[in-house]
Amino acid sequence: QVQLVESGGGLVQAGGSLRLSCAASRSIFSINVMSWYRQAPGKQRELVAAITRGGITNYADSVKGRFTISRDNTENTVYLQMNSLKPEDTAVYYCAAQAYVGDNGDWGQGTQVTVSS
Repeated sequence: QVQLVESGGGLVQAGGSLRLSCAASRSIFSINVMSWYRQAPGKQRELVAAITRGGITNYADSVKGRFTISRDNTENTVYLQMNSLKPEDTAVYYCAAQAYVGDNGDWGQGTQVTVSS
């Protein structure tokens, strides 16, 4: 089990950028998949981006070309760089440590991202 703490959320204007961080309580080197999900009000939680131990990445179509996920195994941290933000990116963003995408895994408490038009 691993504890995850997200940070970096906030209020930004459309077109702006934010970088989210997810700090883990222990080494993430052996964790197969580190992911970012988001949940907007009234909507289901959705996968935003995922990165495997080997560095393979996967993105939701809605964020491709704008968001970049990365992991720093030495710092036990996963990042989500978000550029060209849109109002529809407004949501609570969660970090997850999973054996595979869709696994229950371990989750952080979330960080709010609000994009104003």
